[in-house]
Formats: sequence, C-alpha cells, structure tokens
Amino acid sequence: MNHSTSFSRRRWMAGAFGIACFSTRGLFAEYLMPSPSLTEGPFYPDKMPLDQDNDLILIKDSLTPAVGEITHLTGRVLSSSGEPIRNATVEIWQCDANAVYLHTADSGRKQSQQDKHFQGFGRFETASTGEYRFRTIKPVPYPGRPAGHIHAKVKVGGREVLTTQIFVAGAAGNARDGVYHSAGDLIDRELVTTEFTPLPESKIGELAATFDFVIGRTPDDRDFPSNRRGSR
Repeated sequence: MNHSTSFSRRRWMAGAFGIACFSTRGLFAEYLMPSPSLTEGPFYPDKMPLDQDNDLILIKDSLTPAVGEITHLTGRVLSSSGEPIRNATVEIWQCDANAVYLHTADSGRKQSQQDKHFQGFGRFETASTGEYRFRTIKPVPYPGRPAGHIHAKVKVGGREVLTTQIFVAGAAGNARDGVYHSAGDLIDRELVTTEFTPLPESKIGELAATFDFVIGRTPDDRDFPSNRRGSR
C-alpha cells in the first residue's frame, strides 16, 4: 500500500467512525471528516517574496538549494463528500531549517541565522482533480513550538475556506505542542498529521508526504468562522 492510499484510508475510516452513531453503514463511504482548523499564527508573510511558486527549495534562477530534508508534499483539496475542488489555491509557509520565518518580525532579528535560499512561502492552484504539489523541506521545531509543522491556507474564489497546520506523524515534539493538541481529540489530531517517508528512487534522501485538505463547508457558505491567530 502506498503512502497516499494509506493516508486516504485513515481519513475515510475516521469519517466513518465519527458518524457511526448517527448513520447507517451505507453512508460511510459518502463522508470525509473535515480538516480541523488551526491558528494562522503571527508569521504569515508580511512581505510576499517575488517568487511564490510551488518550489520552495530554489528561488527563481538560483542554483543553490535550501538547507533541509527535501520533501515532496502532495495531496488533494476535497469536499466532505470526497469531490475534488478545482481552482482552489493552496498556500503553505513554514520556518526554514534554521527556525526562521519569512516575516520581518522574525527574520529581521535573525538575519545571520536565516537561510536566504529558502523561499518560505508557496502557492499552487488545483485543476479538476483537486490535486496540489509542493517541493519544500521537512518541517523543524521552532522556539516555543516543539512540533515541526507546515502552515497551510486554502482559498476558493478568493475566500479563505480553511487555515490549518500539517504535523509530522510520530514526531516526539507533538506530545508537547499546544497547537497540535488544540486540534481536538485523537481523531482530529490524526487528521493534521502525515508521514514523511523516504523516496526509494531518490539518491539524495528526499522524502514524500501526502495530505488531503477536506473542506467542511461549501465555498458558497457565508458564515465561516474567523481564523484564530497567535501561535507560531
């Protein structure tokens, strides 16, 4: 079983478990648990980089890659019924391997520490399959945040429909990270984690991670709650 299939199965099983008391078994395959919303944090870029593509490892024409464990992050944007959402914009941002964000409140005081070759932020627009892909680094802990994490935001029609974070499954720091625990119960925490596994064909130790964003409300809904801010 490949990693993508494994992640999807965990989410389908969680959806079935979550409605087991309220549904017949025939409805299990029609429901996906929505991705838990998590804090945006204070370091969404205040000054967008000139390069905002889906490759965070190389900035424009630079030949020097970012430091860190190169990771191919892929997945889909789906409705809770499992339908792919096209023309959704997926944004990710994270600190570099030296624990510096692309935000003047952080990088401004860590100029000598910052990896100038890490893009720090990227965007990707989904097609009819709802699929997205990024090349980035495996997330590392940040002071005050023992769990390495990737921030993510999904927009549909220019409106924010989900803000969340992606955590490394099995990472020791998860147990001590307040934002990770704020996701909710065991099932919710499972839905914000994914495995970072070695790519067998890679000769430079690249990793692969798969994460599906499940939007719990349709893009037409007008009453999305405001995103919480505060943690990094």
